[in-house]
Amino acid sequence: MDFRSTQAPNHFVHEDISEYVAQLQLHMALQARNLVPSISKPVDTREQLLQQTQADIEKLISRQAI
Repeated sequence: MDFRSTQAPNHFVHEDISEYVAQLQLHMALQARNLVPSISKPVDTREQLLQQTQADIEKLISRQAI
């Protein structure tokens, strides 16, 4: 029995799980960021537009299928 052939599938499963965990951590961080209100209010409409656009993009990215 070849030892390497039995280890290869385990290695791929470990990589898949690691990637899944990394994606899940990113998703949870983005979700937590959306739950916490901003400490400072945007001073001008450009800053407000920038913050809203960034939040919208993060929502879209966090909802994409892996």
